[in-house]
Amino acid sequence: MLHLLQEGPAQTGAYMIAGYIVIFGVMALYLISLIVRWRNSLQDLETLQSLEEKALENSPHP
Repeated sequence: MLHLLQEGPAQTGAYMIAGYIVIFGVMALYLISLIVRWRNSLQDLETLQSLEEKALENSPHP
């Protein structure tokens, strides 16, 4: 019992580094997801604008 109390603090440096790797990995995946969704929304916007222009061209003018 006395031997357990005399040990130093637990060596948790590897767990801390692993935790940082996981956190930064998740943040990188999230940023990649945001960029992909942003590009897709820009493409959708361009498609909608071109459809609107075609609809205006084909509509009868008063």
